[in-house]
Amino acid sequence: MAATKERARARMRLLGGVRCALVELGYEEVETPALVPAPGQEPHLTAFEATFVPEVAPVAGGAAKTLYLHTSPEYAMKRLLADGWPRIFQICRTYRNGEIAAHHNPEFTMLEFYAAAHDYRATMDDLECVVEAAIVASAGRAQVGSLNCAAPFERLTVREAFVRYARVDPFVHDTATELRRAAQRAGVALGAQTGERSWDDVFFEIMLTAVEPAIGRARPTFLYDWPVSQAALARVRTDFPPIAERFELYAGGLELANGFSELNDSKEQRARLVGEQEERRRLGHPVYPLDEAFLEAVGRMPSAGGVAVGLDRLAMLATASQTIADVLLFPACDFT
Repeated sequence: MAATKERARARMRLLGGVRCALVELGYEEVETPALVPAPGQEPHLTAFEATFVPEVAPVAGGAAKTLYLHTSPEYAMKRLLADGWPRIFQICRTYRNGEIAAHHNPEFTMLEFYAAAHDYRATMDDLECVVEAAIVASAGRAQVGSLNCAAPFERLTVREAFVRYARVDPFVHDTATELRRAAQRAGVALGAQTGERSWDDVFFEIMLTAVEPAIGRARPTFLYDWPVSQAALARVRTDFPPIAERFELYAGGLELANGFSELNDSKEQRARLVGEQEERRRLGHPVYPLDEAFLEAVGRMPSAGGVAVGLDRLAMLATASQTIADVLLFPACDFT
Protein backbone atom coordinates (compact mmCIF):
# COMPACT_ATOMS: atom_id res chain seq x y z
CA MET A 1 0.00 0.00 0.00
CA ALA A 2 1.31 3.47 -0.91
CA ALA A 3 0.46 6.93 0.36
CA THR A 4 -2.87 8.42 -0.63
CA LYS A 5 -2.89 11.91 -2.16
CA GLU A 6 -4.09 13.24 1.19
CA ARG A 7 -1.18 11.67 3.08
CA ALA A 8 1.35 12.70 0.42
CA ARG A 9 0.18 16.31 0.67
CA ALA A 10 0.33 16.17 4.47
CA ARG A 11 3.91 14.92 4.15
CA MET A 12 4.85 17.87 1.92
CA ARG A 13 3.34 20.31 4.42
CA LEU A 14 5.40 18.61 7.13
CA LEU A 15 8.64 19.07 5.16
CA GLY A 16 7.77 22.73 4.66
CA GLY A 17 7.20 23.12 8.39
CA VAL A 18 10.59 21.53 9.14
CA ARG A 19 12.40 23.92 6.79
CA CYS A 20 10.64 27.02 8.11
CA ALA A 21 11.33 26.12 11.73
CA LEU A 22 15.03 25.47 11.13
CA VAL A 23 15.50 28.69 9.16
CA GLU A 24 13.83 30.61 11.99
CA LEU A 25 16.33 28.99 14.38
CA GLY A 26 19.23 30.26 12.25
CA TYR A 27 20.14 27.08 10.34
CA GLU A 28 21.24 27.10 6.69
CA GLU A 29 20.28 24.31 4.30
CA VAL A 30 23.14 22.40 2.62
CA GLU A 31 23.52 19.48 0.22
CA THR A 32 26.18 16.77 0.38
CA PRO A 33 26.85 13.77 -1.92
CA ALA A 34 24.77 10.61 -1.67
CA LEU A 35 27.55 8.61 -3.35
CA VAL A 36 30.55 8.35 -1.00
CA PRO A 37 33.86 6.45 -0.69
CA ALA A 38 33.13 5.28 2.87
CA PRO A 39 29.72 4.82 4.51
CA GLY A 40 28.94 4.64 8.21
CA GLN A 41 30.55 1.81 10.17
CA GLU A 42 27.63 0.98 12.50
CA PRO A 43 27.65 -2.82 12.86
CA HIS A 44 23.90 -3.20 12.26
CA LEU A 45 23.82 -1.20 8.99
CA THR A 46 24.62 -2.41 5.46
CA ALA A 47 25.33 0.05 2.65
CA PHE A 48 24.39 -0.29 -1.00
CA GLU A 49 27.52 -0.67 -3.14
CA ALA A 50 27.94 1.09 -6.50
CA THR A 51 30.85 0.59 -8.90
CA PHE A 52 32.25 3.76 -10.48
CA VAL A 53 34.00 3.23 -13.83
CA PRO A 54 35.78 6.35 -15.20
CA GLU A 55 34.79 6.99 -18.84
CA VAL A 56 36.08 10.51 -19.55
CA ALA A 57 39.39 12.37 -19.28
CA PRO A 58 41.52 12.82 -17.26
CA VAL A 59 40.91 9.36 -15.78
CA ALA A 60 39.23 7.57 -18.68
CA GLY A 61 39.99 3.90 -18.55
CA GLY A 62 41.08 4.11 -14.93
CA ALA A 63 40.45 1.36 -12.45
CA ALA A 64 36.91 0.79 -11.27
CA LYS A 65 36.25 2.03 -7.74
CA THR A 66 33.72 0.83 -5.19
CA LEU A 67 31.54 3.63 -3.85
CA TYR A 68 28.54 3.48 -1.53
CA LEU A 69 25.17 5.19 -1.17
CA HIS A 70 25.42 6.99 2.13
CA THR A 71 23.68 5.55 5.19
CA SER A 72 23.71 9.07 6.66
CA PRO A 73 25.03 12.48 5.54
CA GLU A 74 26.74 12.89 8.93
CA TYR A 75 30.38 12.58 7.88
CA ALA A 76 30.12 15.21 5.14
CA MET A 77 28.10 17.60 7.28
CA LYS A 78 30.68 17.45 10.04
CA ARG A 79 33.34 18.38 7.50
CA LEU A 80 31.29 21.51 6.81
CA LEU A 81 31.16 22.26 10.56
CA ALA A 82 34.94 21.95 10.67
CA ASP A 83 35.17 24.40 7.75
CA GLY A 84 33.27 27.06 9.68
CA TRP A 85 29.59 26.58 8.87
CA PRO A 86 27.89 27.48 12.20
CA ARG A 87 24.40 25.95 11.86
CA ILE A 88 23.43 23.62 9.04
CA PHE A 89 20.65 21.22 8.12
CA GLN A 90 19.93 18.80 5.31
CA ILE A 91 16.85 16.90 4.16
CA CYS A 92 17.99 14.06 1.95
CA ARG A 93 17.34 10.58 0.67
CA THR A 94 19.29 8.00 2.66
CA TYR A 95 19.93 4.32 1.86
CA ARG A 96 20.29 1.21 4.02
CA ASN A 97 20.36 -2.19 2.39
CA GLY A 98 18.01 -4.87 3.68
CA GLU A 99 15.83 -2.60 5.81
CA ILE A 100 12.18 -3.29 5.02
CA ALA A 101 9.54 -3.54 7.73
CA ALA A 102 6.60 -1.62 9.15
CA HIS A 103 8.91 1.23 10.22
CA HIS A 104 11.78 0.72 7.74
CA ASN A 105 12.31 1.31 4.03
CA PRO A 106 15.67 0.81 2.26
CA GLU A 107 15.38 4.32 0.77
CA PHE A 108 14.07 6.91 3.21
CA THR A 109 14.17 10.62 4.01
CA MET A 110 16.47 11.87 6.74
CA LEU A 111 16.76 15.25 8.40
CA GLU A 112 20.10 16.01 10.02
CA PHE A 113 21.06 19.29 11.64
CA TYR A 114 24.18 20.45 13.49
CA ALA A 115 25.06 23.59 15.43
CA ALA A 116 28.43 24.78 16.64
CA ALA A 117 28.59 25.84 20.30
CA HIS A 118 25.62 23.54 21.04
CA ASP A 119 25.45 20.39 23.12
CA TYR A 120 22.83 17.64 23.23
CA ARG A 121 20.56 19.61 25.55
CA ALA A 122 20.46 22.63 23.24
CA THR A 123 19.86 20.27 20.32
CA MET A 124 16.87 18.77 22.17
CA ASP A 125 15.52 22.31 22.62
CA ASP A 126 15.78 22.98 18.88
CA LEU A 127 14.38 19.59 17.91
CA GLU A 128 11.21 19.89 19.95
CA CYS A 129 10.53 23.25 18.26
CA VAL A 130 11.04 21.65 14.84
CA VAL A 131 8.84 18.64 15.61
CA GLU A 132 6.01 20.79 16.95
CA ALA A 133 6.16 23.09 13.91
CA ALA A 134 6.21 20.12 11.53
CA ILE A 135 3.20 18.44 13.15
CA VAL A 136 1.22 21.68 13.18
CA ALA A 137 2.07 22.35 9.51
CA SER A 138 1.01 18.84 8.53
CA ALA A 139 -1.96 18.09 10.79
CA GLY A 140 -3.19 21.61 11.55
CA ARG A 141 -2.58 21.33 15.30
CA ALA A 142 -0.05 19.90 17.74
CA GLN A 143 -2.45 17.25 19.08
CA VAL A 144 -2.45 13.98 17.11
CA GLY A 145 -4.98 11.61 18.61
CA SER A 146 -4.01 11.19 22.27
CA LEU A 147 -0.45 12.49 21.68
CA ASN A 148 0.32 16.13 22.47
CA CYS A 149 3.31 17.29 20.38
CA ALA A 150 3.45 20.80 21.84
CA ALA A 151 6.81 21.70 23.39
CA PRO A 152 8.27 21.13 25.92
CA PHE A 153 8.58 17.36 25.64
CA GLU A 154 9.17 14.90 28.47
CA ARG A 155 12.84 14.26 29.30
CA LEU A 156 14.01 11.11 31.07
CA THR A 157 17.52 9.78 31.58
CA VAL A 158 18.05 6.18 30.55
CA ARG A 159 18.56 5.31 34.22
CA GLU A 160 15.28 7.00 35.25
CA ALA A 161 13.36 5.22 32.49
CA PHE A 162 14.76 1.78 33.33
CA VAL A 163 14.12 2.21 37.05
CA ARG A 164 10.58 3.50 36.46
CA TYR A 165 9.41 0.99 33.84
CA ALA A 166 11.67 -2.07 34.29
CA ARG A 167 12.51 -1.62 37.99
CA VAL A 168 16.19 -2.23 37.29
CA ASP A 169 19.20 0.12 37.16
CA PRO A 170 21.40 -1.06 34.26
CA PHE A 171 24.35 1.06 35.38
CA VAL A 172 25.00 -1.00 38.52
CA HIS A 173 25.20 -4.40 36.78
CA ASP A 174 28.51 -4.97 35.00
CA THR A 175 27.84 -8.25 33.19
CA ALA A 176 25.12 -9.55 30.91
CA THR A 177 24.31 -12.32 33.39
CA GLU A 178 23.92 -9.90 36.31
CA LEU A 179 21.73 -7.52 34.28
CA ARG A 180 19.52 -10.33 33.00
CA ARG A 181 19.02 -11.78 36.49
CA ALA A 182 18.17 -8.35 37.91
CA ALA A 183 15.55 -7.82 35.20
CA GLN A 184 14.02 -11.24 35.78
CA ARG A 185 13.86 -10.62 39.53
CA ALA A 186 12.04 -7.36 38.74
CA GLY A 187 9.48 -9.26 36.68
CA VAL A 188 10.59 -8.27 33.17
CA ALA A 189 9.42 -11.02 30.81
CA LEU A 190 12.60 -11.77 28.87
CA GLY A 191 12.81 -14.45 26.20
CA ALA A 192 14.65 -17.72 26.57
CA GLN A 193 18.44 -17.41 26.66
CA THR A 194 19.85 -18.31 23.23
CA GLY A 195 23.60 -18.40 22.63
CA GLU A 196 26.13 -15.99 24.04
CA ARG A 197 24.60 -12.64 24.97
CA SER A 198 26.49 -9.38 25.46
CA TRP A 199 25.60 -6.73 28.05
CA ASP A 200 24.23 -4.57 25.23
CA ASP A 201 22.09 -7.47 23.97
CA VAL A 202 20.43 -7.80 27.37
CA PHE A 203 20.12 -4.02 27.77
CA PHE A 204 18.22 -3.71 24.50
CA GLU A 205 16.00 -6.69 25.26
CA ILE A 206 14.91 -4.97 28.48
CA MET A 207 14.59 -1.69 26.59
CA LEU A 208 12.34 -3.19 23.90
CA THR A 209 10.30 -5.24 26.37
CA ALA A 210 9.69 -2.83 29.23
CA VAL A 211 10.84 0.71 28.40
CA GLU A 212 10.02 1.57 24.77
CA PRO A 213 6.36 0.51 25.01
CA ALA A 214 5.85 2.83 28.01
CA ILE A 215 7.40 6.09 26.80
CA GLY A 216 6.27 8.77 24.36
CA ARG A 217 2.57 8.01 24.69
CA ALA A 218 0.96 11.15 26.10
CA ARG A 219 3.68 13.42 24.71
CA PRO A 220 7.04 12.85 22.99
CA THR A 221 9.84 11.69 25.28
CA PHE A 222 13.56 12.38 25.08
CA LEU A 223 15.57 9.48 26.50
CA TYR A 224 19.07 10.77 27.26
CA ASP A 225 22.39 9.96 29.00
CA TRP A 226 23.17 6.54 27.53
CA PRO A 227 25.72 3.88 28.55
CA VAL A 228 29.14 4.49 27.01
CA SER A 229 28.95 1.19 25.12
CA GLN A 230 26.27 2.91 23.01
CA ALA A 231 28.06 6.24 22.62
CA ALA A 232 28.34 5.92 18.80
CA LEU A 233 29.64 9.36 17.75
CA ALA A 234 28.70 11.08 21.03
CA ARG A 235 30.95 12.80 23.53
CA VAL A 236 31.44 10.91 26.80
CA ARG A 237 31.06 12.68 30.13
CA THR A 238 33.31 11.47 32.96
CA ASP A 239 30.63 10.80 35.54
CA PHE A 240 30.75 7.62 37.60
CA PRO A 241 29.82 5.56 35.77
CA PRO A 242 30.68 7.47 32.58
CA ILE A 243 27.76 8.71 30.46
CA ALA A 244 27.39 9.24 26.71
CA GLU A 245 25.83 12.63 25.94
CA ARG A 246 23.34 11.06 23.57
CA PHE A 247 19.55 11.19 23.26
CA GLU A 248 16.78 9.46 21.36
CA LEU A 249 13.27 10.83 20.79
CA TYR A 250 10.21 8.58 21.05
CA ALA A 251 6.60 9.46 20.22
CA GLY A 252 3.50 7.42 19.56
CA GLY A 253 5.36 4.12 19.56
CA LEU A 254 8.02 5.36 17.11
CA GLU A 255 11.72 6.08 17.57
CA LEU A 256 12.06 9.38 15.70
CA ALA A 257 15.55 10.75 16.32
CA ASN A 258 19.07 10.07 17.58
CA GLY A 259 21.29 12.96 18.66
CA PHE A 260 24.55 13.77 20.43
CA SER A 261 26.93 16.22 21.89
CA GLU A 262 29.29 15.53 19.02
CA LEU A 263 32.67 13.90 19.54
CA ASN A 264 35.48 16.18 18.27
CA ASP A 265 38.52 14.14 19.29
CA SER A 266 39.97 12.64 16.11
CA LYS A 267 42.07 10.03 17.94
CA GLU A 268 39.08 8.76 19.91
CA GLN A 269 36.91 8.88 16.78
CA ARG A 270 39.40 6.71 14.88
CA ALA A 271 39.54 4.21 17.75
CA ARG A 272 35.74 3.92 17.81
CA LEU A 273 35.50 3.40 14.06
CA VAL A 274 38.27 0.77 14.12
CA GLY A 275 36.37 -0.96 16.92
CA GLU A 276 33.22 -0.94 14.78
CA GLN A 277 35.22 -2.40 11.88
CA GLU A 278 36.29 -5.25 14.15
CA GLU A 279 32.72 -5.84 15.27
CA ARG A 280 31.56 -5.93 11.65
CA ARG A 281 34.29 -8.45 10.88
CA ARG A 282 33.25 -10.58 13.86
CA LEU A 283 29.64 -10.58 12.70
CA GLY A 284 30.59 -11.49 9.15
CA HIS A 285 29.39 -8.16 7.73
CA PRO A 286 31.19 -6.16 5.03
CA VAL A 287 34.03 -4.07 6.49
CA TYR A 288 34.10 -0.58 5.01
CA PRO A 289 37.13 1.70 4.63
CA LEU A 290 37.67 4.56 7.04
CA ASP A 291 36.71 8.02 5.83
CA GLU A 292 40.05 9.79 6.27
CA ALA A 293 38.71 13.19 5.22
CA PHE A 294 36.08 12.94 7.93
CA LEU A 295 38.62 11.84 10.55
CA GLU A 296 40.88 14.78 9.70
CA ALA A 297 37.92 17.17 10.00
CA VAL A 298 36.84 15.82 13.41
CA GLY A 299 40.02 17.24 14.96
CA ARG A 300 39.13 20.71 13.66
CA MET A 301 35.44 20.55 14.50
CA PRO A 302 34.14 22.93 17.19
CA SER A 303 32.04 21.74 20.10
CA ALA A 304 28.67 20.99 18.54
CA GLY A 305 25.33 19.26 18.91
CA GLY A 306 23.58 17.35 16.19
CA VAL A 307 20.69 15.01 15.47
CA ALA A 308 19.32 12.67 12.80
CA VAL A 309 15.53 12.50 12.39
CA GLY A 310 13.52 9.98 10.38
CA LEU A 311 11.09 12.21 8.49
CA ASP A 312 9.04 9.31 7.12
CA ARG A 313 8.31 8.24 10.70
CA LEU A 314 7.48 11.83 11.63
CA ALA A 315 5.03 11.84 8.70
CA MET A 316 3.57 8.57 10.02
CA LEU A 317 3.00 10.28 13.35
CA ALA A 318 1.39 13.37 11.81
CA THR A 319 -1.00 11.31 9.64
CA ALA A 320 -1.71 8.54 12.20
CA SER A 321 -0.32 5.97 9.74
CA GLN A 322 0.52 2.43 10.80
CA THR A 323 3.35 1.67 8.36
CA ILE A 324 6.04 3.63 6.56
CA ALA A 325 4.54 2.50 3.24
CA ASP A 326 1.47 4.60 4.07
CA VAL A 327 3.46 7.84 3.72
CA LEU A 328 5.55 6.90 0.63
CA LEU A 329 4.23 7.21 -2.91
CA PHE A 330 6.53 4.39 -4.02
CA PRO A 331 7.40 2.15 -1.05
CA ALA A 332 9.95 -0.62 -1.42
CA CYS A 333 7.25 -3.26 -0.95
CA ASP A 334 6.26 -2.44 -4.56
CA PHE A 335 9.40 -4.15 -5.86
CA THR A 336 9.96 -6.97 -3.37
